Amino acid sequence: MLNPADILNARILIVDDKEANILLLKRMLHGAGYVCVTSTMNPREVCELHRNNPYGLILLDLLMPGLDGFQVMEELKKIEPDGYLPVLVITAQPDQKLRALQTGARDFVAKPFDLAEVLARVHNMLEVRLLHQETKRYGTVLEQKVQELEASHELIRQQSDEVKRLYDEIVAEQKRAIELSLQPGTMVGVEKEERLATHWYRSLRLRHPWLQINLLTAFVAAAVVGHFQETLSRLLILTIFLPVLADQSGNTGSQALAITLRGIILGDLQSGREMTVIRKEALLGLFNGALVGLVAALGMYLLATVQHLPSAPMLSIVVFLAMTGSCVISGICGAIVPLILKRFGADPFTASTIFLTTATNVASMGMLLGLAAVLVK
Repeated sequence: MLNPADILNARILIVDDKEANILLLKRMLHGAGYVCVTSTMNPREVCELHRNNPYGLILLDLLMPGLDGFQVMEELKKIEPDGYLPVLVITAQPDQKLRALQTGARDFVAKPFDLAEVLARVHNMLEVRLLHQETKRYGTVLEQKVQELEASHELIRQQSDEVKRLYDEIVAEQKRAIELSLQPGTMVGVEKEERLATHWYRSLRLRHPWLQINLLTAFVAAAVVGHFQETLSRLLILTIFLPVLADQSGNTGSQALAITLRGIILGDLQSGREMTVIRKEALLGLFNGALVGLVAALGMYLLATVQHLPSAPMLSIVVFLAMTGSCVISGICGAIVPLILKRFGADPFTASTIFLTTATNVASMGMLLGLAAVLVK
């Protein structure tokens, strides 16, 4: 069976004609613990590289000059003996996805990149690829054993109970091999999750409820802003810092969410360690919030001073406190939201960002406007 080290040590090749995309993907993968990540900007080198260094996964851009991703996949088919292409295509054009899958790609990631999505799809692809290879090796060995067993079947039937016990063990191993061959489908959600071939009506039923939930949560954030309408009318300068706080707290929550999802994927998050993760992310949110809060408070002070506002010092304190508090809350939410969704049987990869975005927006806007309403007269 596979262990997390097998996946993290698998060879990964990134093929893209844009250096910025390669650097971003490398940073994501190295940050997740993958150690064998290489890249090329020349699509004509892919087949030779794959022939000399069989890759567990190839992240392949579709639109490249000279030789596009579809042509690269056609060339890869010639050197993959079983026709299985370990290709995860990169595309910003939704209409190219179906053609890519028909050409031989196993999955895709969309541009711009989402960290949690990229890590989840890369992990699943590598897991399926390694299980596929392990199943092939296991099946070859088992087939040889079965052939040897059939050749001496009559002799085995005449042997002692010990030999008969060995025969039963081999049969049991064969059953386990069949179970192993079925695991890749389960790993990628066959018959449980939406796929590219899923009918549009079923896709609508799977996706639409989450959009309605997202709309309701967006109303919650809007209600917070509406509640402090009088404060905003009195202190228009706060409108400049609302998106700043929302963005910083959102990034803090997204970092905590990515680490938590990575722990769920790799099996590092064992039962009983949830509070440890939450406390760690709360502490990181406190320190990170305080540090960026100091810079934001300085910015507020300078801006308020330029506008000759007598409340500039108090506005700076409000920004510092709101930034620190919202980052703490965002860090806690980034860790706790996927854990709660997993506990109640929902897919944390699909739903976490909806609730996290609402929590970070409400926390940042509510704290900034609430503190301003109380402290700035």
